[in-house]
Amino acid sequence: MAIQPLFFGTRSCPLDVGCDTLARPQTSVAFQHSHHHVAGVLPARWGSTRFPGKPLHPIAGKPLIQHVWERCKQCAKLDTIIIATDDSRIMDAVGKFGGRAVMTSPDHPTGTDRIAEALKEIPAATHIVNIQGDEPLIDPALIDQLAAVITTDGGPDMATAANPIDPADPVLQDPNVVKVVTALDGRALYFSRSPLPYFRNPVEKLPALRHKGIYAYTRGFLERFVIWPPSPLETAESLEQLRALENGASIHVIVTTDTAPGVDTPEQAREIERILAAEN
Repeated sequence: MAIQPLFFGTRSCPLDVGCDTLARPQTSVAFQHSHHHVAGVLPARWGSTRFPGKPLHPIAGKPLIQHVWERCKQCAKLDTIIIATDDSRIMDAVGKFGGRAVMTSPDHPTGTDRIAEALKEIPAATHIVNIQGDEPLIDPALIDQLAAVITTDGGPDMATAANPIDPADPVLQDPNVVKVVTALDGRALYFSRSPLPYFRNPVEKLPALRHKGIYAYTRGFLERFVIWPPSPLETAESLEQLRALENGASIHVIVTTDTAPGVDTPEQAREIERILAAEN
């Protein structure tokens, strides 16, 4: 698959009209408007080795998944928001707080596969933002940034985000923390659980980048991605985004200051509750 050229400059035409359309001479064909429909999809499964039932764990009087959904409702660029689940208890809870849930197979190996099945319920969606259902403090502005990048004409197949970290930070050595390095234009070169890059020499103004598990895709790319078999580097590192790179995809990385923590354990849920209490 050919890598698409990247373009993230300022648009010189209205947001709802393709620039190439405006450049064409007038013909007898009716004027065409380009249109994007961006779906925010939150995968939420019941089973978790460390935290079964996590999406419904109460935090500040609401299920965890409701906090994430409410953040998504603040976004300006999401046309649809759905929760893709594998459990009727989550389905019922989402309905009670006014959200929309889609039941998917319990056998999906990844959240990406779950999202691909859920998209059958959103035929109008042209672009997708995969928002982790366990990040109740996610910044709505970051979601909107990803939506803007992925819908740019001539943009990437995928987009994601990362936080700068100090090269001396011990998390650089932590295999549970995924790192990413990028080209000068922001295109991802590699993701790894190993220290990345290895700073043999100090480089001024070059932070390490800690990857955030949020993704945006074009629909066509996502539908291709889920039918590719697991790739060698993906299998070695247990990082599915490497499957995209190994198949020649372009992934744009937004460098963000959003360091909102996720919830992997009951202890982390209590810390999130403390943060929310302080905010309120």
